[in-house]
Amino acid sequence: MEKYIAVYIGILSIIGFFVCAYDKRAAIKKRSRISERTLFLISLLGGAPGVFIAMLALRHKTKRWYFMLSIPLIITAQAALIIYFVLV
Repeated sequence: MEKYIAVYIGILSIIGFFVCAYDKRAAIKKRSRISERTLFLISLLGGAPGVFIAMLALRHKTKRWYFMLSIPLIITAQAALIIYFVLV
């Protein structure tokens, strides 16, 4: 079970990273953007580590206080849930 969770989180994190990278590139080129709602949805579904890494690596959405607060909180909550379900 733990292996499947790790693969799931890994895949969604990669997706989250590339969606943020695409959004950053679209912002630079003044193209159609990915909505913040979509970025939060990807994070809530398990892609928060990838979104957070992209935020820091690409300096994307780092001026938005709610991203800088929410994404680490989502990661913490998901880690706590994973630990709880793996140990119980």
